[in-house]
Amino acid sequence: MPLPRISALSLNVSDPSGLSRFYCDVLGMNLLANAGGAVSLGYAGEDARLELVRRDQSTPYQPDRNDRYWKIAITLPDLDVAFAQLRSAGIDVTEPAQFRDIAYMSHLADPEGHVIELIQHTFHEKPKTKQGNVELPLGGGARIGLITLRTDDIETELMNCHDTLGMRYLSRQDLADLGFCLYFLAYTEDTPPDTDVNAVENREWLWQRPYTVLEFQHLFTGEIQQMKAGERGASSVLIDEPGGERKTVR
Repeated sequence: MPLPRISALSLNVSDPSGLSRFYCDVLGMNLLANAGGAVSLGYAGEDARLELVRRDQSTPYQPDRNDRYWKIAITLPDLDVAFAQLRSAGIDVTEPAQFRDIAYMSHLADPEGHVIELIQHTFHEKPKTKQGNVELPLGGGARIGLITLRTDDIETELMNCHDTLGMRYLSRQDLADLGFCLYFLAYTEDTPPDTDVNAVENREWLWQRPYTVLEFQHLFTGEIQQMKAGERGASSVLIDEPGGERKTVR
């Protein structure tokens, strides 16, 4: 029986068509639809797509550490090739670095300020799943691997995602010294290498999943600013049920 899937992230933006050119020309996504002030785009796989919806407001999007929405993460085989391409194109992107025993990663933002994380399938100095092709955007093999939300009530989030929405709890990554902990859930029947959600062995495996995983950053302090309808920035994470029903996480 088919599983539900995390199908899209909806972003309210000032210029959907203009922003889509960045995602397509620079990050290698495909334009799927462009009608009625909304643009749909994504990679050619089972991962989520982006839905860019026009919102005409004078106030630009300003990300904040306490926002409910944080980022997407694009997972890929060869971060060094992707980084070299982006720097050559004049994109302001951070140097790739191994962040503890979490991931080999880098960061940038799209032209309207939405944070994008790049995560290599494997840790730095580990064998790559595939050598990047300099002729392909980001070296090829990119997908939207994560959509990341913040929370100050992780128990409620886990109960909703697991018990109500039917997601599987895959990984927990503790960064208590930084004031937060990361939790990862998805619609899948895949089995992680280790049944312990805290196991480091599950992390590279997680970055190699072909579908999109929902990540929660549990902040130990601060009050989360929820997504608000009509304002710039993320408005919802969309979930498609096999029977055609659509659910949202906000």
